Amino acid sequence: MAKAKEKELVSGDKLRLRIRSYDNRLVDNSCRQIIETLRRHDAKLVGPIPLPTEFKKYSVNRSTFVHKKSVEQFEMRIHKRLIDILKPVPKLIESLQDLNLPAGVDIEIKMV
Repeated sequence: MAKAKEKELVSGDKLRLRIRSYDNRLVDNSCRQIIETLRRHDAKLVGPIPLPTEFKKYSVNRSTFVHKKSVEQFEMRIHKRLIDILKPVPKLIESLQDLNLPAGVDIEIKMV
């Protein structure tokens, strides 16, 4: 009986969505759209789980030749969310691929 449960977990009946964007509002709105789609199809889901924000910092000289100590600093923030779908149906996967999400939102779909 324990092996049967083990096979269920190993078979990979989980779909992991990883949503990334530079704007936190776009990420939240996209998650809301995805969750509405999943609820219409009566799918079991876990999330959205906020992942740590990734910071990329850049320093650029203000002048090209002189004043080397004068530097401008820029940063990019990448906001991330994670949604797990338990036991997805092919019809559900098709509806996720047909979603019209705003530009600037990156979604990575992976079977786990």
